[in-house]
Amino acid sequence: MSNVLQRTITFACMLAICVVVLGAYTRLSNAGLGCPDWPGCYGFLTVPNEMHEITAAQLKYPSSTIEPRKAWIEMIHRYFAGCLALVVLLLFFVIVRSKQKHAPKILAGALLMMIAIQALLGMWTVTMNLQPFVVMGHLLGGFTVLSLLTLLYLRWSPPLVEYEDHAALCFKAGIVCTCILVLQIALGGWLAANYAAPHCTGLPLCSNSELFSWQSLLRLPEKSSTYEYGVLPFDTRLSIHLMHRIWASVTLLSIVAMAVLVHIKIAQPIIRKGANQVLALVLLQVFIGGVIVYFKFPILLTLFHNFMAALLLLALVRTCFLLSRARQVWI
Repeated sequence: MSNVLQRTITFACMLAICVVVLGAYTRLSNAGLGCPDWPGCYGFLTVPNEMHEITAAQLKYPSSTIEPRKAWIEMIHRYFAGCLALVVLLLFFVIVRSKQKHAPKILAGALLMMIAIQALLGMWTVTMNLQPFVVMGHLLGGFTVLSLLTLLYLRWSPPLVEYEDHAALCFKAGIVCTCILVLQIALGGWLAANYAAPHCTGLPLCSNSELFSWQSLLRLPEKSSTYEYGVLPFDTRLSIHLMHRIWASVTLLSIVAMAVLVHIKIAQPIIRKGANQVLALVLLQVFIGGVIVYFKFPILLTLFHNFMAALLLLALVRTCFLLSRARQVWI
């Protein structure tokens, strides 16, 4: 039973990565309003394609134009998210009923609650017409679900590590790096939610970076009938994008410092290897970010940038978990 559950958790992790990537593709392809309702599409479980279905959809939503491609992108994302929700529900019931002494029941409950929150955010994303705070929250929720699933996998089958005298110090450094990375992901989500990517060209700074101001960063989207394609002024979007680049430097430097600290203080190869993976991923992520700007934001490369952000977060979560285990004396 334990092996089956471990495989199910692994499957859920892979499914969660698919949901995060599909969500990013939905956002990048401007398909977030491909279906004007939730959880169906124009009142159907699939995209309407029969003449009577299209007629009924047009009568019910006269202000919306049916675009099958965008609608299918949105619905495929919802199908995967729905499957993930069912798998998480199954995991919750199995873990709660488990007789294993240290079964991570609280973690399973937190994961199920996060899935419910994600469902609400997914609904509000559509019903509130891509309100940027909701879109950013939905993205962060997806990364949170992925992180919780990774922790669930690690808790159910914990790696073997030995006690280290300085593991507590390195663990604190890892937590700080995780907070910095989460803020960077949030900035990326805020950038995407406000369609700010093309407003900052040039490397390493924006070609018109003189428009950057700290005050403009505080400007929030005004109430609008729809937030599709963004409502913030040019200088605010440029400032958001440039801030994302600035914080990327902070993220890089903090992870480099953590990796150096781990190599100085920790002797176990498994933890050092984890820190090396985090370092390699953040270096690659910064490089990809530069390439994206250079080639004018191609959608597939930008999608890969989102995927790499997920892998980077998971690698950092795993390293923090290993350090957490190493700071405990196992008898």
